[in-house]
Amino acid sequence: MRLTRLACAVAFGLVCHSALAATAYVSNEKDDSISVIDLDTLEVTDTLAVGMRPRGLLLSSDNKLLYICASDSDRVQVMDLATRTIVKELPSGADPEQFALHRNDRWLYISNEDDALVTVVDTQSDEVLAQIEVGVEPEGMAVSPDGKWAVNTSETTNMLHWIDTSTQQLVDNTLVDQRPRHVEFDQDGKRLWASAEIGGTVTVMDVEAREILKVLRFAIKGVHPDKVQPVGVKLSDDGKYAFVALGPANHVAVVDAQSYEVLDYLLVGRRVWHMAFTPDQQRLLTTNGVSGDVSVIDVDTLKVSKSIKVGRYPWGVVVTP
Repeated sequence: MRLTRLACAVAFGLVCHSALAATAYVSNEKDDSISVIDLDTLEVTDTLAVGMRPRGLLLSSDNKLLYICASDSDRVQVMDLATRTIVKELPSGADPEQFALHRNDRWLYISNEDDALVTVVDTQSDEVLAQIEVGVEPEGMAVSPDGKWAVNTSETTNMLHWIDTSTQQLVDNTLVDQRPRHVEFDQDGKRLWASAEIGGTVTVMDVEAREILKVLRFAIKGVHPDKVQPVGVKLSDDGKYAFVALGPANHVAVVDAQSYEVLDYLLVGRRVWHMAFTPDQQRLLTTNGVSGDVSVIDVDTLKVSKSIKVGRYPWGVVVTP
């Protein structure tokens, strides 16, 4: 039986919708795997074997490639998302943990935790362009929207390290609170947010002046202050909110990104680590390492709507359209 033109169009639309459904990829640190979540159904649809101890994840600008920090394999793996297969491995340096991609979609800045280095790799030629000495235990990594700055955090030295991407040279350092874990530029690149796990704070920097604007502190009723350990930070594109994952406090702080007022604390899974928005920024996903799940936050209502079981110790998360 032939389908009518309308039926064909409907069928084609359904196929396209399925193919284009937003998808989350979650690194499971202790399973050496990536969980794939369909964001229409909010269910895990696949589990992909990758290198040892996957942590940091990021996407190419066209969302076709997934970069994976396989920390104990001492490699950055590159997955083709059309086939969900590893197509190559980049020379990342020892123990890659987090990384950031330059706006040119080629230069990958990689934190090498064991070697106190940032390795810069050309993702097209697979060449190591530079190895930049930074503080002890580098982890967090971000590149400014204009591509001028790459900023690294060193957990033991308690510093932000400012790298001029035009020269691949370290040009400045900023002392922050104990054990800085993550850095995030806002949408226009004017401010940089840096979490400090043991310090229990988030420092907001003026990027042009490289000066501290504000230090945020957090207090959750019924939670001991020692458990308040900020790690991941996500900023909404509209400049309204900053979300801060508070680690073993098992909460995400909601911060007014303009006034710096803490608006609320949202209870999620155990040891919340990193986060990612859905493409429309209506939902925020959190990785909860100890409970082995992903919490889904409705951004409009600031309510947790669902928990999705994944692998052991989920660490990083990215979302494709």
